Amino acid sequence: MTSRLFAVCFGATDPAGLARFWSEILGWESAVDGADDDVAILSPDPAGFRVRFLPSREPRIGRNRVHFDLTSASPEVRSKTVARALELGGRHLDVGQLPEETHVVLADPDGNEFCVIAAGNRFLSDTGPGRIGALSCDGTREVGCFWSKALGWPLVWDQDEETAIQSPDGGPKITWGGPPVAPKTGPNRLFFELALPADADREAEIARLISLGATRPDAAEDADGRVLLIDPDGNEFTLRRPG
Repeated sequence: MTSRLFAVCFGATDPAGLARFWSEILGWESAVDGADDDVAILSPDPAGFRVRFLPSREPRIGRNRVHFDLTSASPEVRSKTVARALELGGRHLDVGQLPEETHVVLADPDGNEFCVIAAGNRFLSDTGPGRIGALSCDGTREVGCFWSKALGWPLVWDQDEETAIQSPDGGPKITWGGPPVAPKTGPNRLFFELALPADADREAEIARLISLGATRPDAAEDADGRVLLIDPDGNEFTLRRPG
């Protein structure tokens, strides 16, 4: 049985503080998710995923390979989103964007990049509640095709080495920009967490993911019962126990 995207996880120096920031920006409900220092925010879309904030002491090295693209219903909404992010501890970020580009690049209080997209972006318009238009990833066409098969989400864009997938139920897209892919500089601070129904065979699902191109560096589980896997571009992701 195909895994579903359960969560996008942030390794955070202050999980509760970062959860408050993103809860305010997205308007998502905050909830404790396991240990007291492991918190999550929940999408208002029943078909959506959660965002988990996990305690991490790993130093930040280089840019993230994943960031959120937030949509805007109007120029006024975009301005309010940017202003609110700055009030809550975010900051403007220069990643080499050109003056004529209409999106605003920001960093959250932990330094994680995200973009606030101008109104009228048709590719990101069908997002449902929550205003995350896409999880924008640095990655190859190969990894986009891998995740399409891993999640059972169809490719909605496949051109010039750029790919995008979207759940059949709608919601945010996941996009990959194609080469050149920035070299990996350490464990990813943002990663995907997959889940299975309670009656699923996790080992069979691990075998399926490996057959699609994933690798399993270690047979052990972490303290929360998650198995670590690596996608074809070297990005970590985890698979929860069924339940």
